[in-house]
Amino acid sequence: MMKKRMLHSLISLSVVGLALTGCGASPSKDQGTASTSPASTAPTATAKGAPTELVISTWGFSDDFFKKEVYAPFEKEHNVKIVLEIGNNSERLNKVKQGSSSKVDLIYLSDYYAQQGIEAGLFEKIDRTRIPNLKDIYDLAKAPLGEDYGPAYTIGRLGIAYNPKATSKEIKSWSDLWSPELAKKLTLPSITSTTGPMILDAASVVAGNTTFNADQAFAKVKELNKGVVKYYGQTSEFVNMFAQGEIAAGPIMEMYVKDLKTAVPETKFVSPTEGAYAVMNTVNVIKGSKNKQLAEDFINWHLSKEVQEKSAKSKIDSPVNTTLQLSADEAQGITYGTDVVSKLRKLDMKFVNQNLKGWIDRWNKEVTQ
Repeated sequence: MMKKRMLHSLISLSVVGLALTGCGASPSKDQGTASTSPASTAPTATAKGAPTELVISTWGFSDDFFKKEVYAPFEKEHNVKIVLEIGNNSERLNKVKQGSSSKVDLIYLSDYYAQQGIEAGLFEKIDRTRIPNLKDIYDLAKAPLGEDYGPAYTIGRLGIAYNPKATSKEIKSWSDLWSPELAKKLTLPSITSTTGPMILDAASVVAGNTTFNADQAFAKVKELNKGVVKYYGQTSEFVNMFAQGEIAAGPIMEMYVKDLKTAVPETKFVSPTEGAYAVMNTVNVIKGSKNKQLAEDFINWHLSKEVQEKSAKSKIDSPVNTTLQLSADEAQGITYGTDVVSKLRKLDMKFVNQNLKGWIDRWNKEVTQ
């Protein structure tokens, strides 16, 4: 039912440290080009026999970093040769669904796409006893889609970025997007994008609901339509419009704010008073993998303090491991800290998947007609 409660209550976490979406520091993880390329191969002097091949399906962003800091040490330690299948979420998931990526052992996906994989029966149930580093990550990241499936290795947040020189409105909440000062200066993500359903949920909240109300959410978004310059599908569109002064504000993931500041140094990023949205990237073992235990070892390695700290300090991904400590400068531009994570809102991705087709149809008929 459309009035089913969405799990967007503010999430309280008992663990310390932090986290985030999606995410990555380079181009959008949904913009990769499908290909297959081998990662560097570790010396085999410490192990006997030919290295085991571990096939990882991932986005391909920050390739040099991952090959040096994540793949190579694991290859050397476990006598492994890592092979990559590169592409965006949808194309890589579809390849596995169609059986054209039968050799994939491990797959990285956003939580929205990972939920689709679960519903399609594509993933093995993981053995959590083989992933001891799970004890050190945020509760929110441990089992975002259920105990049987993989953790989130990074958590991002969707908030609002704006140029204070381009509008007189000081933005503090989601409701501020409806301010007259932002008319014809606003962009919103398309309903078909990863963060589109989050905007629909935010509209329901702005309408005064504590549980999701589709009718009121669509009515509120329709109010905004006349003031929206463009509904963006890729973050690069937001950055270009912002840099050229075509827009003054819009919802965006925090990891891309550095690109906005490069073009507009005075850019501000706001975590709305109602709460920013959690955007999680997950890692799962593909059903039928002949290297399930090795894949679980790799998940454990990616959650380690060593990998998480290097990734955070390099601005590649926000950390979920709570044992590392970052300085204010090191934490700049990534989602980090208990005070940040505890305020994040999380959508029920199963509910989103069940209703998205209807939302897209309704969006096209009622909002952007």
